[in-house]
Amino acid sequence: MTIPMPSLPNLAAMTPELMVLFSALAVLIIDFTWPKCNKGFLAFLSAMGLVAAGIFSYKTLALNIPTDIAGLSADSYAQFFKIIFCAAGVMVMGISVRFLALEGYNYGEFYAIVLLAILGQMIMASGTNLLVIYVGLELMAISLYILAGLFKRNDKSNEASLKYYLLGSFSSGFFLYGIMMTYGLTGSLDLPTIGGLVAGGHFSGLLLLAVIMMAAGFAFKVAAVPFHFWSPDVYEGAPTSVTAFMSVGPKAAAFAALIRVFTVAFGSLRPNWVTLFICLSIATMITGNFIALRQTNIKRMLAYSSIAHAGYLMVGFIVGGETGTSSVLLYLFVYAFMNIGAFGVVILLNRVGGVGDRIDDFSGLARISPASAFVMMVFMFSLAGIPPTAGFAGKFYIFMGAVKAGYVWLAVIGVLNSAVSAFYYLRIIMRMYMAEPVKEPVLNVSMAMSAVLLAAVVAVLAIGIFPEFFLNLAISSVGSIL
Repeated sequence: MTIPMPSLPNLAAMTPELMVLFSALAVLIIDFTWPKCNKGFLAFLSAMGLVAAGIFSYKTLALNIPTDIAGLSADSYAQFFKIIFCAAGVMVMGISVRFLALEGYNYGEFYAIVLLAILGQMIMASGTNLLVIYVGLELMAISLYILAGLFKRNDKSNEASLKYYLLGSFSSGFFLYGIMMTYGLTGSLDLPTIGGLVAGGHFSGLLLLAVIMMAAGFAFKVAAVPFHFWSPDVYEGAPTSVTAFMSVGPKAAAFAALIRVFTVAFGSLRPNWVTLFICLSIATMITGNFIALRQTNIKRMLAYSSIAHAGYLMVGFIVGGETGTSSVLLYLFVYAFMNIGAFGVVILLNRVGGVGDRIDDFSGLARISPASAFVMMVFMFSLAGIPPTAGFAGKFYIFMGAVKAGYVWLAVIGVLNSAVSAFYYLRIIMRMYMAEPVKEPVLNVSMAMSAVLLAAVVAVLAIGIFPEFFLNLAISSVGSIL
């Protein structure tokens, strides 16, 4: 009797994930076998792995490969998000090397853990199975818990790690309970299968409860109100380069999974859950912007700013369809450059012990370092949504999508909140250009930092002036899930 051999999966579709995984293993092995290795080399090796993965994702994005391997899809939607994760990871590597060396924590495992967190984010974006998405979420979350507490001799870093771990575990429990209820009611964890069963069946209110539980889990990861309480303390206490990574990667991964789950599996229940997200969006925008007005610590201010941006992104998710979803993808892409760039300038002023984290530390920066002040001004203009920056293009497409979908009042609320945010962003610019220097800082300039900031500024201005190419890329990417 002939025993049939099982066919091997097409691992080529998982090339970006494998590249990131092998890069992480290579960094760990080199760091373990060669303890005196220059950590900058490990950062460079990690960045090259991410560059290779990002290029592969870009090359295969137009192909829209329908391959589904063990609950992982290689469609264009997932590839677009992988490009965001790789770009964010490369920038974080660049701003971390000198900063960690000055702080005395330049460990080789830092770069491996960042790569593992990015691998988790890729799994979340590619997941077409609820359990696979949860595995990716936990891989990302555990990596971030470790990174937040990297500064072991710093009380604030330890506190940030503990808070993030406790609250993150609690939110993961909500998400897992929602998955369990969904499986109990539908008998499946596969998103398309659940979508077909929900559209054609009659389920009780327990399914809506499961949807709410999963929405709560996602809301924690994007720091949406009222699940935002961890964000300011963790952003302030974590190492600044980790904060920069946390502000972009996890948010993009959570939105990637959120959109796929609620579009593919629960799209037929849209009238039931859209009101929930409208409330979350409004509360998130208002809370984030108005509390940011009172902040004196730049990292806490950017934390509340990040909360407000989650509210703007939810507007695009609420609109849905090609217009709303593509605007979310575009905004997350530009958000990576402007937010990590802003944290990069904060690192320029950073000193051991947290000196340089206060808004007053930016006073007179234009007189000391005109280039640094100009770069920060571009990022602040972009975060505020002032043309011709990428932030303006991102907000414009989100709010125009809301108007076209009939959510004019929601777009008005978003625009008014964006106007409020301009006050605390422009306050930093005013400090840099109109205030006297409190003390002359010694900037932590390095070749890698300069390259990252230059690339971020060019990207913010280029996308702001020529957004059509990137918008068309986003539009072509969302077709695979709509």
